[in-house]
Amino acid sequence: MSDLSAEEGPPRVSMAAEDDGLFALPTSSDDTPPAEPVPAGAPLAVRMRPRTLAEVVGQAHLLRPGAPLRRLAEGGEAASVLLYGPPGTGKTTLARLLADAAPRHFVALSALSSGVKELRDVMNDARHRRDRQKRQTVLFIDEVHRFSKTQQDALLGAVEDRLVLLVAATTENPSFSVVAPLLSRLLVLQLQSLSEDEVRALLRRAVRDERGLGGAVTLSAEAEDALVRLAAGDARSALTALEASADGVTGTGGTVVDVSAVERAVAQTTVRYDRQGDQHHDVVSAFIKSIRGSDPDAALHYLARMLVAGEDPRFIARRLVVHASEDVGLADPTALQAAVAAAQTVQLIGMPEARLALAQATVHLATAPKSNAVIVGIDEAMADVRAGAVGEIPAHLRYGRYTGARELGNAIGYRYPHRLPEGVLEQQYPPDDLVGTDYYRPTQHGGERVLHERLIRLRRAVRGEEG
Repeated sequence: MSDLSAEEGPPRVSMAAEDDGLFALPTSSDDTPPAEPVPAGAPLAVRMRPRTLAEVVGQAHLLRPGAPLRRLAEGGEAASVLLYGPPGTGKTTLARLLADAAPRHFVALSALSSGVKELRDVMNDARHRRDRQKRQTVLFIDEVHRFSKTQQDALLGAVEDRLVLLVAATTENPSFSVVAPLLSRLLVLQLQSLSEDEVRALLRRAVRDERGLGGAVTLSAEAEDALVRLAAGDARSALTALEASADGVTGTGGTVVDVSAVERAVAQTTVRYDRQGDQHHDVVSAFIKSIRGSDPDAALHYLARMLVAGEDPRFIARRLVVHASEDVGLADPTALQAAVAAAQTVQLIGMPEARLALAQATVHLATAPKSNAVIVGIDEAMADVRAGAVGEIPAHLRYGRYTGARELGNAIGYRYPHRLPEGVLEQQYPPDDLVGTDYYRPTQHGGERVLHERLIRLRRAVRGEEG
C-alpha cells in the first residue's frame, strides 16, 4: 500500500457513534462519510459543542501557547495524555478537536462497551497503518477508569512504544482508578470546573448564537445567576438547564427566561459525588475534618451531601464510630455510645428515618470536647512493639494455674489490689524496659481533665513514687 498522499489531508470521521452530550464520538473507519451537520433538534449542549479550540470555554491553563495540549492539537508533542476532571469540563470535546487538528487517524473507544479484543484489534490496525502508511493513530478512550486492570495493562506496550497516541478521559482521580504502570506513561492533565464567569459566557453565547437559541429568548440577570449556581462549573448541566427553562417559556408564548422559569424547569442541583472516586474521598474527608474542628454546621452540610447522593448510611455510621474514639476519646466517654447507637439505628430502621440518628451523632461528636490521646497512646505502644520493645512479662503477672507453674516462678509475689481499701497498690506491670513509659497522656479537655488528675495519682501509687 502506498503512502498517504499530501492531497488527502486529515482523515474524515463519522459522527455516528455514541454521543456523550457535548459531541458524538467518531468511528474508526477510514472510509466513513463526512460528518453531517448537527440536526436542529439535537440537544442544546450538542449544538453548542466547540468546533475549534478558540471556541472552547475554560481550561486556559491547558490551551495557552506552548502548553502540552495545544502543542498536541497543533500536530506536535507526540505524548499520550490523560484528561482528568469533573463532568462537563470538555474532556471528550478536546479529544475530538485533537483529531481534527492534525493528520492522524482517530479511533474512539468507550470503556463501557469495549474489551481486550477490541483493544487488540485497534493495536493491529495501528501497527499496519504505521508500517504501511507512516500514519499515527490517536486512540481516545472515554471513561478509562471503567477498564479493568487487565484491560489497562493491555495498553502498556502500545503506549510505551508510541504505537498509538493515547488520549484517555476520566472523571475519577487517576491515583485511585488507573493502574500505576499506565499512569506513569501518561501526561496527566487536570481539567477544572468552569468558573462562574466562564459558565456565564457559555450561557450568553448559547442564547444569542444561531446554533443555540438564536435570540428567541432573553435571560434575566437573576435567572442567569440561578443557572450559574445550579451548574456548579458543569458546562453540560448549564446548557441543559437553560434549554429546559427556555422550552418552558417558549411553549407558553413567552420570551423571557426568569427565575421562576428556571425553578419550574430544574427541580434541584445534581450532587456531584461518586461513591468509588475522589469526590467520595473528598466529601468524607471534609465531613470528618469538620467534626474534628468542632463545626457542626459544616459537618451537617457534608452529611447532607453524602445522604442526598445516596451514600451507604452504614458507611457513614462506621466513620462516626471510628471518629468517636479517634478524635473525641475519653474527653467525652458518651461520644462512642452515641456513634454506636446511630450505627444500630441505621441497621434497625434504615433510611430515611436513620438520617436523624446520624445527624444527632454528628452534632454530638462535633460539639464534644476533643482528645486524640487514645489513638496517640495505642499507636505509640504498637510502634514500640513493632520495634522490638516487648521484654519479658514480669513473673508475678504470668499465668500460674497449671502444674509446674510455681516451679517456674509464675504468679509468685502477685499482689491482689482489692485487698486494700483504695483498690490500688504498688506493683510492676510493664516489662522492665518499659517501666515509667507513659503512653496515655490525657488532655485538659472535657472528661479528660478529671482523668488527668486521677491518672497522676494512680501512676504515683502503682509506681511507688512520692506524691
